[in-house]
Amino acid sequence: MADPVYASSPFVSGIEPITETDGEIAAALAEAELPPLLPALAYATGDLSLLRDDLKPDPLLMAMEQGGLSEEQQAAIRDLALDVLARFRDGGCRPAAPPADEDLLRIMEHAVGGVAMADYLPLLEEELAYRGEDRRAPGWRLDEVAPGTTLRVVIVGAGMSGLLAAHRLQQAGVEFTIVEKNDDVGGTWLENRYPGCRVDNPNHNYSYAFAQRHDWPLHFSTQDVLLDYFRRCAETFDLRPHIRFGTEVVSATWNETNRRWNVHVRPVGRTGEADETEVLEAEAVISAVGQLNRPSLPAIAGLDRFEGPSFHSARWDEHADLAGKRVAVIGTGASAVQFIPEIAPEVGELLVFQRTPPWMGPTPDYHAAVSPGQRWLYGHVPSYSEWNRFWIFWRMGDGALANVRVDEAFAAAGDGSAVSEVNDFARTLLNTYLDEQFADRPDLRAKVQPDYPPGAKRMLRDNGVWASTLKRENVRLLTDGIREITPTGIVTTDGEEHVVDVIVYGTGFQASKFLTPMAVRGRGGVDLHEQWDGDARAYLGVSVPRFPNLF
Repeated sequence: MADPVYASSPFVSGIEPITETDGEIAAALAEAELPPLLPALAYATGDLSLLRDDLKPDPLLMAMEQGGLSEEQQAAIRDLALDVLARFRDGGCRPAAPPADEDLLRIMEHAVGGVAMADYLPLLEEELAYRGEDRRAPGWRLDEVAPGTTLRVVIVGAGMSGLLAAHRLQQAGVEFTIVEKNDDVGGTWLENRYPGCRVDNPNHNYSYAFAQRHDWPLHFSTQDVLLDYFRRCAETFDLRPHIRFGTEVVSATWNETNRRWNVHVRPVGRTGEADETEVLEAEAVISAVGQLNRPSLPAIAGLDRFEGPSFHSARWDEHADLAGKRVAVIGTGASAVQFIPEIAPEVGELLVFQRTPPWMGPTPDYHAAVSPGQRWLYGHVPSYSEWNRFWIFWRMGDGALANVRVDEAFAAAGDGSAVSEVNDFARTLLNTYLDEQFADRPDLRAKVQPDYPPGAKRMLRDNGVWASTLKRENVRLLTDGIREITPTGIVTTDGEEHVVDVIVYGTGFQASKFLTPMAVRGRGGVDLHEQWDGDARAYLGVSVPRFPNLF
């Protein structure tokens, strides 16, 4: 095998030289995600003439398939890319030196449809992380900048954020301990095991910038793949020796005298005042407990009266036999729209109780494997994987802000269905998708129509499976409110009792109850939960007044 264009790292596989024929390259390009392709080629070859104005995406259409590029634009990009890659192959596959900042800025601005990007350049360079660069690594070590200083940090949680915090502290030579209530790393990807559980942020973006992979098997990986990734991160960065598994934080109290945190911990499962807790002293505490880990059950009368199996999707009962049963699902949020299509074929009858219909973003590749052609491009075109990550990062972040930014005059004159002209355009596109999906079922079409502006609630992804599931003969979508739960079923506000064998709650999480049930007291004994009073906030999202070194 020929030498790689650049070598591999624990996460970034080596880019192999191109030896394929023009026909084989063309076949791969037929399966390419095109908006990041010309920026990647311009970056790899140094040829900025590839950045043609007529071939850049429209910022307003970036959420659409292929960034809204027309068929003619797509064909032109493929033809241009084939010529460039053939010449790159024939020239020995030698990438150009990284571009100067002004040239990098031109490439970035083309990638996002011409939006001015100068203010974003440092951030986006970090996010691009070409060849596994880690531009966010601390540029200091404690023993160099403050010799003899004691700095101990307690990190609460060993999920995605906790592992990252630990890795950065380790790079800086700071002593740390991770306290994790579970018996493994992974956080939400360890706890959520319901059928169909997967990420709804493309995996090439849902990963650490410094630990990118271009060999993800799916565009939107399943729970087991994500859990494996975070386990691998913990192993690669040697974090496990610093983790205390099966341990929970009971409280954290700021000691005014020695200016340290007293963090009270105990083994999971031990309760009561008689139980002794161990105290960890730390100069700083980092909360990495996440938001999507404590199930939220609805305030419905009779919740505990049901005599059959009932459980929340985040605590899926793997022993519950759903085959042939009459099953009720309460909720149509992010988790529910993932597991409902999975269980529908096996249950006898499925009753879906919906309070608020979600907006569904068309995502044809939501369940799809990364195609062979796309995998080939990731493995042979220098920087293509990184620019694809950049493209996803932008279109799902600041690139989408225009869709949800409120135009006060427009909103005041409207009917509440949209907050701006751009938001109304997005609503039209999303409604067109719903019209297409439910064209043969006007009864269902009326039930799935959201009555709020796109972006006001979490947007869900769909590849057509939601409509096909709701159209099944054994599935009923019910939109009447729930009055109570009885020992045998669910009574709706119209007085009808729906007798069921199993109830599954797809009702989300206590996302606004940060740091519960921990007791956290800062200066002067101030209780954090009382200070927040249900509205958690922090300066720049990082620090809270009267709670020193609590992040």
